[in-house]
Amino acid sequence: MNFFPNLLRIFRALSAVLLLGPLAATAQSSGAVTGTLLDQSTGQALSFANVVLLRAQDSSFVAGAATAENGSFRLDHLPLGAYQLRATVLGYQPSRQLVVLTAAAPQGQVGALRLRPTATALRGVTVQGERAAVVDNLDKKVINVEKDLSSVGGTAVNVLQNVPSVSVDASGTVSMRGSSNITVLIDGKPSGAGNGATGTRLEQIPASAIEKVEVVTNPSARYDAAGAGGVINIILKKQRQDGWNGQATLNLGTRDKYNPSLSLNRRTGKLNLFGSYDLRDERYRSRNDLHQTTTLEQSPLRIDQTGRSQRHNRNHSGRVGLDYTISPEQSLTFTAEPNLTRGTNIGTQLATLTTPDSTTRQDNRLHVNENVSTLDMSSDYRRTWAAHKGRELTTNLGYTNLWANVNVGQQVTAAGTAQPEWQQELQVRLHAVYGQLDYTHPLDSLHRLDLGLKGQWQQNHGIDDYLLLQNPEQPTRVADRSFAYDFTEYLQAGYATYQSQHGRWSYQGGLRAEYTHTYGQVVGGQGRFGLRYLNLFPSATVARTLPHDQKLQLSYARRLNRPGFMQLLAFPLYQDPRSYRLGNPALRPEYINAFELGHQATVGSASMSSTVFYRQTTNSIQRIREVDTVATRLNGAGGVVTAELSKNVGQSTSYGAEVSLNQSLAKWWRLTASGSLFRNQITAATGTEASRRNLTGTLRLQNTFNPTSKLDVQLTGSYRAAVLTPQGRLAPQGGLDVALRQRLFHDRGALTLRVSDVLNTQQQRTTAFGPGFAATYDNKYETRVGYLGFAWYFGSNKPGKKIDSQPQGGGGGFGG
Repeated sequence: MNFFPNLLRIFRALSAVLLLGPLAATAQSSGAVTGTLLDQSTGQALSFANVVLLRAQDSSFVAGAATAENGSFRLDHLPLGAYQLRATVLGYQPSRQLVVLTAAAPQGQVGALRLRPTATALRGVTVQGERAAVVDNLDKKVINVEKDLSSVGGTAVNVLQNVPSVSVDASGTVSMRGSSNITVLIDGKPSGAGNGATGTRLEQIPASAIEKVEVVTNPSARYDAAGAGGVINIILKKQRQDGWNGQATLNLGTRDKYNPSLSLNRRTGKLNLFGSYDLRDERYRSRNDLHQTTTLEQSPLRIDQTGRSQRHNRNHSGRVGLDYTISPEQSLTFTAEPNLTRGTNIGTQLATLTTPDSTTRQDNRLHVNENVSTLDMSSDYRRTWAAHKGRELTTNLGYTNLWANVNVGQQVTAAGTAQPEWQQELQVRLHAVYGQLDYTHPLDSLHRLDLGLKGQWQQNHGIDDYLLLQNPEQPTRVADRSFAYDFTEYLQAGYATYQSQHGRWSYQGGLRAEYTHTYGQVVGGQGRFGLRYLNLFPSATVARTLPHDQKLQLSYARRLNRPGFMQLLAFPLYQDPRSYRLGNPALRPEYINAFELGHQATVGSASMSSTVFYRQTTNSIQRIREVDTVATRLNGAGGVVTAELSKNVGQSTSYGAEVSLNQSLAKWWRLTASGSLFRNQITAATGTEASRRNLTGTLRLQNTFNPTSKLDVQLTGSYRAAVLTPQGRLAPQGGLDVALRQRLFHDRGALTLRVSDVLNTQQQRTTAFGPGFAATYDNKYETRVGYLGFAWYFGSNKPGKKIDSQPQGGGGGFGG
């Protein structure tokens, strides 16, 4: 295969497209103002702060900007004259400074501006102002996990439950604006955390290891085109202070849930060593109910089924690595992340099967054993140029190995007679290699070019055996119901983006090209399949700074959603004797055109952003449930058998609005609120009914209280309205969480108490219909859980203190 030559051709073509016009730098205006915002007490950079320049004589607005992650800012194209520079950050006293630009000194360098945290006396106790848990920007949302008490003792899934634009249902499925097809990055690098892809899964990432989360709803061409819903970038903690630093925690949850963890870091000179270990040993109970009516050959059939189960998961997560500073301009990072999961799920199902002639009761015993181990390894190289500020080259190489063995065993008892037990054994052996290069080249202070290349290859093979245990010591393999499979996919991509600023206007244009080759086969099934496609993905953003600390931004991006190997491979995976999932080798990618118009304003201590969005999806992929008439006839008195598979069902659209508010109501009380309201339309799945649409939305309110300088309290409520599915409807659901943290021993320790879903209202209820059947599914997971935890901090690490991260590749700039 001409892998690298193809990458170079893509790279050259994209470079030529974007270098034809915009490389000629525009003439410089008379002056500029530069500086950096820092916390006066800690010296930490204040990112995403608002900086505005006003005329000294009449306080009229001249220019504005937001500080970068390192706290730096720059205002260009300024006429000579006297100005007042104003900087405002939530939780800090505002800063004002006079700046005069003259012909002799047109560059106003104000240096480091140190802002003092606000403080107030409350019954003799001093309460310090703090940065918000959620920083909402037009291009992305940044969530400071250390401030989010509702995720203490949880995983990345719990963290995302409190992220604007993101929804997490009771089963842990993450979606953005109604789409569960999202791209998850870890430290700006590819990860399999979403959609069953390679690598670590979201529920395997402990919340204690996460520093912050970035959510990009309309990514630029710099990001992978995959992920219809958007991009989630999880930034892991990494200390930069000298000496030993770390954190040890122990969290205990109600009804057998245990979570100890330890993270350590040692920095000496140019070398930084880091490592962490997290153990999760948890048991969760659940119940499910099914009521289904079916008409088969003009004969009505009904199933009423009730199930109870208990899942026991034990997960070991580790992370070790090193950073080495070759020189002030060059650094290397090596990381290895092993993960081991052992899980069991034991349950019972009691079913009543009703036909016009009889009523039959069946008792089904279910047991699932899951063994999954993964190893993610990566190396990163970063190069900067002191003489050329902003110029940067980053490379990343990674490897993932995944080994999984899942055994599903079931035994049915009917009329007092136990039938032979059967088992389904699924084995997965996956290897993936990827490499990425990103280069940023500032043309001057107002123009920037970004270029990048990426290659990714994965191979997956395994078996799906159906075993009959007539003799438990010698299982019989049923040949016509057993399969083997192979799956290979490789991706080549290149991108180029150009950014420019002219006064109050900022622009970005980008183009990404991706070539995908997917092929595989199911031995004993539907044989071979293959997909080849080359696509272009343009993106564009226009932003305008407005008077009175306001900003307006319009963006467009084209994206796609590739079918995963479990969606393509046509072998059945049984959940119980009457339902299974099946891959569809005829499935093709879906394509999305996404538009956003956003507005952001800061008024005093309040920051509000609003977004209007429109998304059009062609070749839409939807999960469809159908009655398997052949299997139902063979099942006889065992009841109706249904199959679930993915299909392309035409076009779907969604449009709506989101609003987010960060408001300090008092020195000790902060409110973070977000809500969305949107209409989605779904094309008819079978062609026998009309297209359907509904109005839905989400609401999240988080109150943070600081009654004393050592006590933090959070109260979080969420609600999601009913949502349409291709064949039915998801009922609305909501919940309430409460958490508190008490700092102890001069901030060396912290005691936390958290209760999730206090009112126990989180429940998933689905109605579905199709040709000849209608069903209702009720699933109640154990969501009301109490957690008690204690953390001890080593070195300079403290609870609630920001931990500096090394710069990472794959993000940054306009749109991320």
